[in-house]
Amino acid sequence: MFKGSITALVTPFKNGAVDEAAVAALTERQIAAGTHGLVPCGTTGESATLTFEEHMRVVEIVVEAAAGRVPVIAGTGSNNTAVAIENQQRAKAIGADAGLVVAPYYNKPNAEGLFRHFKAIHDAVELPIILYNVPGRTVIDVQAETVARIAGLERVVGIKDATGDMARVSAHRRLIGDGFVQLSGDDPTALGFNATGGVGAISVTSNVAPALCAQFQDATLAGDWETARALNDRLMPLHHALFTSSSPGPTKYAMSVLGVMNTEVRLPLTEPNEASNAAVRAALVHAGLLEQA
Repeated sequence: MFKGSITALVTPFKNGAVDEAAVAALTERQIAAGTHGLVPCGTTGESATLTFEEHMRVVEIVVEAAAGRVPVIAGTGSNNTAVAIENQQRAKAIGADAGLVVAPYYNKPNAEGLFRHFKAIHDAVELPIILYNVPGRTVIDVQAETVARIAGLERVVGIKDATGDMARVSAHRRLIGDGFVQLSGDDPTALGFNATGGVGAISVTSNVAPALCAQFQDATLAGDWETARALNDRLMPLHHALFTSSSPGPTKYAMSVLGVMNTEVRLPLTEPNEASNAAVRAALVHAGLLEQA
């Protein structure tokens, strides 16, 4: 159910408020382009600056707009276990297909604390969980042995791994088995991730280039590595350009260049500088998404 190109959706704003019509339009654009799944209100969705009401309203709009055509994995994680449970409960009530639960950030729990955090969420809500390991943001790196222990919980069905460490895929397969869903959270290494046993990516770049990212994932899943490599070469400069400033600023800028949405972000994020914007424009040209100026 969870595989292929799964977009970590940006959250569009208009004059400081969530642009609900734009959320629905972005959802439709993604599905029309062949995207295999959607993640509203993850890191790329600026979840840290959304109120609980805004957060869940965005999830609700995406679920309603998707209308069962692709799975919706709601961002539900928190470094407060009780809040994560509340988020997971609401996501289930709205109709999300799973919750993306990030490792608790800032608190720096040990392995036992990590396990108990995920177990508490698992035991409180009957909704599938995808564990999200992104040590570059959380400081905590969920080691493979701890992932395996957490994966022993019935409704923990997979992981979004943003470590960029290809050895993790094989370690998870060895410790958990190949039925555990492994999704890359790092676009530049998604090719190698799938080659070693991954089945998809929760992607930032697919906000900008949904069709190319879907085609890339389809090629890897079909074992067509020649096509996958060619698409990866087209996308690689874009993968990097989208992180030349704080994400999702460059992503929103790229989408504005393509006429999809505006560039508005919420503080403490700011819009990218011109050097970042220039890198994004060059990458769009390289990918064939924008004509050379």
